[in-house]
Amino acid sequence: MGSPTASHNEVLEKLTSLYRDVCAHDGYGDIRVEVRLLRRGQKEVILHCGKQYRYVVDFDAAHPAG
Repeated sequence: MGSPTASHNEVLEKLTSLYRDVCAHDGYGDIRVEVRLLRRGQKEVILHCGKQYRYVVDFDAAHPAG
């Protein structure tokens, strides 16, 4: 989890790291950035990152006749 008062550079460094991680991943992935307005001139930045493994299988092979 990030620090409660991060700098913009910290956020950008983490986003860059996540981007590299998803690109190096042998499968699909997604990155989403969420920004929420807080009080006193602050914003909360939430980085969501998920990796996926996707497979395509033939229906007949998945359910053998029997």
